[in-house]
Amino acid sequence: MDTSESDRPGSSAGTFEEVVLPHLDAAYRLARWLTGRSHEAEDLVQEASLRAFRYLHTFTGGNARAWFLKIVRNTCYQWRGRAAAAVTDVFDERLHSAIQPTGDPEALFARAEGTALIERALNELPLRFRELLVLRELEGLSYRELADVSGIPVGTVMSRLSRARQALHQALTALGEKGGATSKCA
Repeated sequence: MDTSESDRPGSSAGTFEEVVLPHLDAAYRLARWLTGRSHEAEDLVQEASLRAFRYLHTFTGGNARAWFLKIVRNTCYQWRGRAAAAVTDVFDERLHSAIQPTGDPEALFARAEGTALIERALNELPLRFRELLVLRELEGLSYRELADVSGIPVGTVMSRLSRARQALHQALTALGEKGGATSKCA
């Protein structure tokens, strides 16, 4: 007798292909920002995917993206605990970006400088701030989704996100004063 996936416990909330696979790109981006390393991010997303597959029966429906990103986040934090002595590499645009710019060279240069400045500023932030900013601003998670992924109350998400934005602004200002920003042409 052939047993289909719909006969498995918990599969009424969706299959692995429906619940996890659509969110692999977001999972990778989160893991890369939390680890600072693309190879570790790939490995951690694979490990998180295996965990999600193993525990798919615990997914009772609702926001699959938040459920899977929480698994990715927890996997990354466990990795950080194991690699606590290792220092996170600084994000290097040439190594980590698969996007090849096209178009107006001057505009592309200005955009690349701005992107690099933001990345340097983000990397200077404490991990708890960086995580919230990446999930909110780059992945577009709602406050409720951020609370679910982070395991903290919505009110704490809101206040921590506010402090994270202030810290990012301060880091950008400091980097700009050090000469990280482009000078204006007259």
